[in-house]
Amino acid sequence: MSTPLPEDVIIDILARVPRCNYPRLSLVSKHFGSLIASPKLYAVRSLLRCTEHCLYVVLHNRETGGDHRWYILRQKTKDNPRLVLIPSLPVAQLDASYVAMGSKIYVFDKSKTKDDSVTTNVLSIDCRSHTVQHLPSIDVHVYTTLADIINGKIYVLGYQYRNTNSKKVMVVLNTETQTWEPVMTLPETMAYYTWPSSCVMMDGKMYLRCSNKTFLYDPKENRWETDEKLDFWINPCVVADVMYCYYYDGNVLIMYDPKQRRWGKVRGLEEFLAETKSCSTFSWTGIVGYGGKLALFFPKGVTREIWCAEISLERQEGEGTWGKVEWCHQVMVAGNFDVNKCVAVMV
Repeated sequence: MSTPLPEDVIIDILARVPRCNYPRLSLVSKHFGSLIASPKLYAVRSLLRCTEHCLYVVLHNRETGGDHRWYILRQKTKDNPRLVLIPSLPVAQLDASYVAMGSKIYVFDKSKTKDDSVTTNVLSIDCRSHTVQHLPSIDVHVYTTLADIINGKIYVLGYQYRNTNSKKVMVVLNTETQTWEPVMTLPETMAYYTWPSSCVMMDGKMYLRCSNKTFLYDPKENRWETDEKLDFWINPCVVADVMYCYYYDGNVLIMYDPKQRRWGKVRGLEEFLAETKSCSTFSWTGIVGYGGKLALFFPKGVTREIWCAEISLERQEGEGTWGKVEWCHQVMVAGNFDVNKCVAVMV
């Protein structure tokens, strides 16, 4: 008669298995299902350094009345990545903002109260178990969000309404205590510009693009400044404190190093970019950094198939930065979908 393995041994084995196999393993038995959903398993994965970068995507389905649903990119092999629906997660809002931090995704969306005042609802999605937790709301109409992963805080930019007046403010969510810090009014110099259309965090500082002006905020010094080198940038993504942007008109992927305060072109992608542009009348609908690489989502063909490409980056002395397409595959069959947002987490 065989002796069952101790639970700690089973968890140790499961922790070394790629996470893409967990859905199927959870069907082996109820016991396996509970182990795979347990926080202990992911704690062991972290101790063994078996954590993985996972990509989550919010897709807008035009054919079902504009639903925004969560999908995960399953990558059993590089030749067969697929976007898979996560039915347990709630429908996302059209104008919601998303921030990834560790194994969680924070979702900010606005709603009106009974007296017509605007408040911001906050959800925390645990990507280990695909469960949702409601966090304290705040009476700020959120426009965009940004995470400062260094100190576990999320900086939220928005409008705060008081009677018939409104002002641009920034509030901070402490993810450890799950509490909001006092509201900070944005500097008067920003009042003359449109609301920030892009924002990123690089080298511990927050970069906000307002029209053709870029403002920097240093949380440690509580100081605002400007960067004249950043007059215009769009669809940003940060990898290793370097910002990458794709310009559809010029069909080029460029980069900005805040330490050197210098722009540069990512080389080696000319053929790939020309091919993707010729297949679509749309620019990339999603770009995200994960594990030192870039993941690019874009529609292809009249049927709007969604494709994804993984690009590795290498900085060569005296030759700038080179990009290499590791793989490029269709991840969603034909359908009337748009990519609303893509985020990367560690699980």
